[in-house]
Amino acid sequence: MNGHALRKCLHILSLLLMTGLLFSCRGKGTLEDSSREGLILGFSQIGAESAWRKCNTSSVKEAAEEAGVQLLFENAEQKQENQIKALRSFIVYQVDVIAFVPIVADGWDNVLKEAKDAGIPVLITDRKINTADPSLYAGFIGTDSKQEGREGARFLLKKFAGTEKVRIVEIQGTEGSSVAIGRSEGFREELEGHDEFEIIHSVSGDFLRSRGYELMRDILKRHDHIDVIYSHNDGMTLGVLDALRETNLIPGKDIVIVTIDAEQAAIDALIRGEVNCVIECNPKMGPAIIDLAEKLSRGESIPPLQHVRETVFTEYDDLSSIEPRGY
Repeated sequence: MNGHALRKCLHILSLLLMTGLLFSCRGKGTLEDSSREGLILGFSQIGAESAWRKCNTSSVKEAAEEAGVQLLFENAEQKQENQIKALRSFIVYQVDVIAFVPIVADGWDNVLKEAKDAGIPVLITDRKINTADPSLYAGFIGTDSKQEGREGARFLLKKFAGTEKVRIVEIQGTEGSSVAIGRSEGFREELEGHDEFEIIHSVSGDFLRSRGYELMRDILKRHDHIDVIYSHNDGMTLGVLDALRETNLIPGKDIVIVTIDAEQAAIDALIRGEVNCVIECNPKMGPAIIDLAEKLSRGESIPPLQHVRETVFTEYDDLSSIEPRGY
C-alpha cells in the first residue's frame, strides 16, 4: 500500500469513528441495503417542509431511478448537524458523488474538506454556501434567488407607479440560508432609489406555513397600514392568507401579495385574485443533478454555476394558459 492509499484508509477510518457505528445507526435502511454496482450518489435533503420541497425530492429520486443511479437519500429534518453527519456517512461509505441542499450558507468547510480528501466530488444544489475555498465543491445547480427578489420588486414598481408611499412587510425564509439572503438582497437592490417604497417590517418565517400564519396575525396588530406583503415562499404566503381571512382585509386588493415558488396552491390563489404576483422557483432539478453527478463520476469538469429556468406569473397575464404545476 502506497502512502496516498494509506492516508485515504486512515482518513476513512477516522470518519467511521466520528460518525459512530454507521451501519447500526443509519435507520430506514438507506445505506446498508445498497449494492456497489453502478454510480452511487449520496443526496442530503434539508427536510419536507412544503409541497415545493417534496417535489424537489421526488424529482431527484425519479431521475436517479430512471438513470439507474443508486441513490442514498438522507433527510436532515431542518438540522445542520444531521446533514453534516449524513455527509460524513456518505464519505465513509465511499459514494461516487455527494449532492446536498445546504440548510444554511455557513459552516460547511470542514466536512467538504473531508470529502475532498476522500476524493469524492460534491455538488451543491438549490441553496448556495459561503466558503473561502471554492475548490471544496465541484459546482452549483439551482435557482437564482437574487433574480427572484428583483422580479418581485419589478412587479411592485409597475403596480405602484406614481404612488407616493408604499409600505411593505417582508416575510423572509430561514435565517442564514442563501435563498433568504438572495431574495432580500435582490428585492432591495431593485427598489434602491425609489424612496416611495419602505420596508416597515421584516421577519423570518422559516419557510413554514404555520409561521406565516402566526407572524401575519402579529404583524396586523403592530401595523395599521400595510400595502404589500412580500413573502419568500408560497408556504408562508398560504399562512398569511389564512390569517387575512380572519380579518376584513381582502388579500390581493387591500394588500398586494408577492410570493415565490409557484406551487399550485399559489397559482390558484393568483387566479382567484388573492395573490398578485407569483415568481417561479423551479423544484424539478432532478434530471440536471443526475446528469452532473454522472459527469463528475467520470472525472469530467462541470460549470461552477448553473441556474434553472424560471417564470414570473402576475395578475396582468393570461392566467388560463398556466399549465398544472404538479406540486
